[in-house]
Amino acid sequence: DRSALIERAVKTLEEKLLEESLVVALVCILFLLHFRSALVAILILPIAVLISFVIMRAQGLSSNIMSLGGIAIAIGAMVDAVIIMIENAHKHLEREGGAKPHWQLIRDASIEVGPTLFYSLLVITVSFIPVFTLEEQEGRMFKPLAFTKTYSMAAAALLSITLAPILMGYFIRGKMLPEEKNPLNRFLLWIYHPVIDFVIRRRWAVLLTAAIVVVWVFLPWNWLVTNRLPGQVNRLPSPQGRGAGGAGEQTSRKPWISSLKPWAEKIGKLFPFQNLGSEFMPPLYEGDLLYMPTTFPGISPTEARAILQQTDKIIKTFPEVHHVFGKIGRAETATDPAPMDMVETTIMLKDEKDWPEADIKDTAGKIVAHRRRTPEELTEAMNTAVQFPGLNNAWTMPIKTRIDMLATGIKTPVGIKIAGPNLAELERIASEVEAVVKTVRFTLSAFAERTMGGNYIEFKIDRDAIARYGLTVGAVQDVLEVALGGMPLTTTVEGLERYAINLRYSRDFRENLEALREIVVPTPAGAQIPLGQLATVDVVRAPMGIKSEAAVPNAWIYVDAKGIDIGTYVQMAMRAVNEAVAKGTIHLPSGYNIFWSGEYEYMLRAQQRLMIVVPLTLLIILLIIYLNTRSLVKTAIVLLAVPFSLVGAFWILYLLNYNLSVAVWVGLIALAGLDAETGVVMLLYLDLAYEEWISKGQMRHLTDLRDAIYHGAVKRVRPKAMTAAVIIAGLMPILWSHGAGADVMKRIATPMIGRVVTSTIMELAVYPAIFYVWRSRRLQTLFPSPAPGSSSGSR
Repeated sequence: DRSALIERAVKTLEEKLLEESLVVALVCILFLLHFRSALVAILILPIAVLISFVIMRAQGLSSNIMSLGGIAIAIGAMVDAVIIMIENAHKHLEREGGAKPHWQLIRDASIEVGPTLFYSLLVITVSFIPVFTLEEQEGRMFKPLAFTKTYSMAAAALLSITLAPILMGYFIRGKMLPEEKNPLNRFLLWIYHPVIDFVIRRRWAVLLTAAIVVVWVFLPWNWLVTNRLPGQVNRLPSPQGRGAGGAGEQTSRKPWISSLKPWAEKIGKLFPFQNLGSEFMPPLYEGDLLYMPTTFPGISPTEARAILQQTDKIIKTFPEVHHVFGKIGRAETATDPAPMDMVETTIMLKDEKDWPEADIKDTAGKIVAHRRRTPEELTEAMNTAVQFPGLNNAWTMPIKTRIDMLATGIKTPVGIKIAGPNLAELERIASEVEAVVKTVRFTLSAFAERTMGGNYIEFKIDRDAIARYGLTVGAVQDVLEVALGGMPLTTTVEGLERYAINLRYSRDFRENLEALREIVVPTPAGAQIPLGQLATVDVVRAPMGIKSEAAVPNAWIYVDAKGIDIGTYVQMAMRAVNEAVAKGTIHLPSGYNIFWSGEYEYMLRAQQRLMIVVPLTLLIILLIIYLNTRSLVKTAIVLLAVPFSLVGAFWILYLLNYNLSVAVWVGLIALAGLDAETGVVMLLYLDLAYEEWISKGQMRHLTDLRDAIYHGAVKRVRPKAMTAAVIIAGLMPILWSHGAGADVMKRIATPMIGRVVTSTIMELAVYPAIFYVWRSRRLQTLFPSPAPGSSSGSR
């Protein structure tokens, strides 16, 4: 039943939407000290959200984790444009209040930044095109998010150029407190004055530093050390550190090269991008657990039931567990073809606030804390408690497992499929692969299905013997069918319900070969002949089930890893298997193939799709920016923000120990639009100041260019601080939330928070330096450079 999970997830996101709305109002009031100005943003936000809901209703899109998540992560950017317009209107009223009619000032302020903001929001909307191209499971999961975020941004773009100017005209009235008299703004300007002076004077140092920072984040240090360090032979990544590991020896022709290995590994940890792991999706904590041990084939129903009852009793002893229920074999449905050796126990947990405190122990058994267990710690404790010989444990989530098994049939994060014509050969290859994979570091469990592991009772009827007694094959088979399968005798009526009454031998009798041989078969002459005289009764091994894909038989290996991301683990395991095939440890005849499945298959498909679509989307964004700026140089400057913002995104992902997943890539894709808005708006302010200086005839020396840049950059401090505060404070509730659905939304929000930090530095420090270098080249032929030590102009 998914209803409880869905209700918890929707409630979590509804709370975050309310928190973010309050944050928007608070930021506007603090920076503008004008309550009625904050009302403009406060009114625009729910109207835009309401428009999104109306479109969702018309489209038939339900309110779920992802659709509401799209609105949650869009709120900061939705009010971004409105905040800039409000702040620009304040500047006009502060500067020219009383000199022009009120509505004329509002109109001028809106026209000044409105078109640029509309193009910026259009870019943000277009930036989600790659998400719409995702297929299958990842497409079904993230398309609702992309739809709602697109609807929200489109609504915000429309309202920012239609309703917002009208609301500003009515609400932004009265006395406007000058920016420099607001204590918060005065503090920001006090900090920014020496920064902008340093940036313009040391512009080349600033640009060089920015370039080094970008290169540092993306430099593939481990690859350079592995493949380009002199004297290395078959050097493989070290198993130390996150995202590393592997089988094989690391050798060197020169002893001094080996002495550098520890230092190279330490330095490699300082490069965040190469240390990020990869996975298909972050774990979505459903509030319940699924325990899926696998036994060896051929287990009897009696023994399987005993194991199920024993494990259920042990799991129920944990105080965090509300109740458990288990299942052996397949259910009465075509979508659950589980064999008898597959046990499924669904563990319904209590609400986390009701979990008692417990002793937390380290690997050595020493108590290190006394608190509530995390879901991961609880799973580890349960796994330790249900260790039985012959059981290969696997732990996952109920809904996630059902989706995965319906899609690929693999119940563990990693699956290996061996394809070939002969079942016995498939079992041999699968067993060899299983043995190799178990030696790979971080492997928690690896279990190969025994394709020939079923035990069957085989009856071979002796046709000559039955002919002597006047019997037919059908007559003997009818006796076996009644004795073993049962025969309906009658029907009992219990009220409105009817139940069939079947007759057959008891289980103990059916499982005893000697007892089966003593089954008597009546002859036409009235004699009773034991079955042992008419047929041979033996136990034979045969397939318990035959799996196939593309009409080719398969053998599957279920692999679970711990303490490492899926992408890195599969690379390690794949390398180990390939080496074993090359060495002959795994004998892979012609016509047999090894495929890697599970979450890795999803991840690979999504990455391949995004590698094609993302560059095309960037080209569309470039075209939109060019249509707005009408300058290739400005377009290139704007797009420089993309790699710089990724610096903050990758650093925060690395520090929070998040892996690259589809959810993270969705967050990174959203950065492209936000970066375009950042660059376009900053260039607008710098250009306005530059054109103002030229129109007034004040652009006579390069020092005047410095003054113009200073003037334009300072005007951007307050709106940038407001938008950054709204985005960070709006996304922080998602980052610290722990409810259902929060894990996925954290991965989307985290890159956006890291991006805000570095984009603020880019916009307020790097952009002015780039703008000065660009414009100064045009002016150098007309004006001489200022003398060393000259002032940058009066402030």
